[in-house]
Amino acid sequence: MTHFPPQAPGSVLLVGAGPGDLGLLTVTGLRALERAEVIVADRLGARTVIDQLEQERGAALDAEIIDVGKQPGHHPVPQDEINAILVEQAKRGLRVVRLKGGDPFVFGRGGEEIAHVRAAGIDVHVVPGVTSANSVAALAGIPLTHRGVATSYTVATGHDQLSELGGGRDHTVVVLMGVGTLVHSAMVLARGERGSDCPVAIIEDGFGDRQRVTIGTLGTIAFHAARRGVRSPAIIVVGDVVTLSPYADGAFTSALDPAATHYAATNVAATHTAANHSAATHTAELTRNT
Repeated sequence: MTHFPPQAPGSVLLVGAGPGDLGLLTVTGLRALERAEVIVADRLGARTVIDQLEQERGAALDAEIIDVGKQPGHHPVPQDEINAILVEQAKRGLRVVRLKGGDPFVFGRGGEEIAHVRAAGIDVHVVPGVTSANSVAALAGIPLTHRGVATSYTVATGHDQLSELGGGRDHTVVVLMGVGTLVHSAMVLARGERGSDCPVAIIEDGFGDRQRVTIGTLGTIAFHAARRGVRSPAIIVVGDVVTLSPYADGAFTSALDPAATHYAATNVAATHTAANHSAATHTAELTRNT
């Protein structure tokens, strides 16, 4: 017996859209979108999934789509208004899907929306989604944990107080929404056990047409990001697992093998098209440390 029966009229379903690729939307999420009468959609991940789904269907979805997408520093539809929209539409007796990028419960304010809808006496459930924290890192070939390299990981935002985060380079840190605070975050993390030579990767526009990977260390990543004009959306991965990425091209061999020749990566760029990831090309500029 499934835990996700068809949605009832007059209810709200929070659906995780994943990182913005239709293939990473769950089957339950797909069925919910096809049956929905109203879709309240985020900007990142959610709108892209809707566009891809409609293109695949060759027709628009039957639902009314209400765009509540936020941009960095600009929230045209405040969270209180989003909460009110969900309640208002459900009270009309409609099947309402709240389509959120990534996973609703990973820095997505899903808990706040659930609490508000429940307080209004409306039935509400959550369909988990694939968070960008692991999916975008995987796109760049970076495992968040790896035997002998990293045994744990933490997901944080660029707004968090990273100074309270313990652990060394074997404790992977994934920073979401962190491009704007990159300089500060790198400095804070470098002061701890990780050190300024701890490997870092920034993956921009994961699963999008402008996907790009920049590799550096906590001591150099802000310089490389500024030089290359790194922009949101992006995730930042900090720790020795970055050395396992094929885009690092052996730049941090010594992190795994102290006897090996040490290289410092100044940057690794990777570009690809959504239609053909296998055609990706990348360049690496490596400087030998002597």
